[in-house]
Amino acid sequence: MTYALVLGAMTLAATVAAGYPAVELLRRRKIGKEISEWAPETHQSKAGTPTMGGLLIVLVIVAFTLAANFFGRYSIGLPLLVAGCLCALGFVDDVGSLQGRRQAALQRRVKLAVFIAVGIGAAIALYHEDLLDLRSVNIPFEGRHDIGWVYIPVAIGIIVLTAGGVAVTDGLDGLAAGTLAIAYAAYGILAMHQEQTYLGAFCFTVTGACAGFLWHNAYPARVFMGDTGALALGGALAVVAFMTGQWLVLPLIGIIFVVEGASVGLQVGYFRLTGGKRIFRKTPLHHHFEEGGLSEMQTTMRFWVVGVLGAMAGVALALEVYS
Repeated sequence: MTYALVLGAMTLAATVAAGYPAVELLRRRKIGKEISEWAPETHQSKAGTPTMGGLLIVLVIVAFTLAANFFGRYSIGLPLLVAGCLCALGFVDDVGSLQGRRQAALQRRVKLAVFIAVGIGAAIALYHEDLLDLRSVNIPFEGRHDIGWVYIPVAIGIIVLTAGGVAVTDGLDGLAAGTLAIAYAAYGILAMHQEQTYLGAFCFTVTGACAGFLWHNAYPARVFMGDTGALALGGALAVVAFMTGQWLVLPLIGIIFVVEGASVGLQVGYFRLTGGKRIFRKTPLHHHFEEGGLSEMQTTMRFWVVGVLGAMAGVALALEVYS
């Protein structure tokens, strides 16, 4: 545990320090975000804020993991590989959303196809007997149960949905970074409890990187995470959940990602079924509360509180698997 916490603290400090030249580089290169016309009016002043800051997070995580938590623990390469693939996808998508650029963001069908391809690859790696050989679920108050081949489609679905849920959460300053830090810390605790020290160290490495990024991403943000980071960290979070066997509690530990993603799906579905009516003022859900009068900081802080509550409940249930 001490090693994992020290590694996380070092990653946090490195991310804070590296953030200054990284933000300045993005600013000089004019890597500024173009704000969607569908966002609340108050967000239009953020146009031009540097984005793709998630690349900083991923690079720091990769550097510290390869240096201190990889050799002899090669299974940690799976969440790194998933993060790398989705980081590349997010990078391409972010390029298309830059201010003053002609490129268009990736079509949803293209993104979904890549999501599914990455999910299939990760699910096979988790399931295959020559690789991680995982095919069970931990059920609180019950124990571990082998679910056979069903594990693969479940893993694909959860990896895709988690990555997408984190991506839509990344809409307020500090919201995605804070809730990701909470979720990874929760899985770090579970991994250490299960004596998966390498995985726990990885989780605290990500927690440290996300917390360090908050130094620059807290309101008013100097840099945005972008899909470059959100997709990468969301996909890797789902893989970590499967590697611990505690993926059944992921909807609690990542409760904010679930409700944010669900709010978009519900809004779109209801809008189409009713010919234009809406459930929420705006989606994702954080915009609904902004439109209702809460400030951006109030919304973010309260979502963090709900995220902490969900993480505590998820960890508590996970600890009851063998009790």
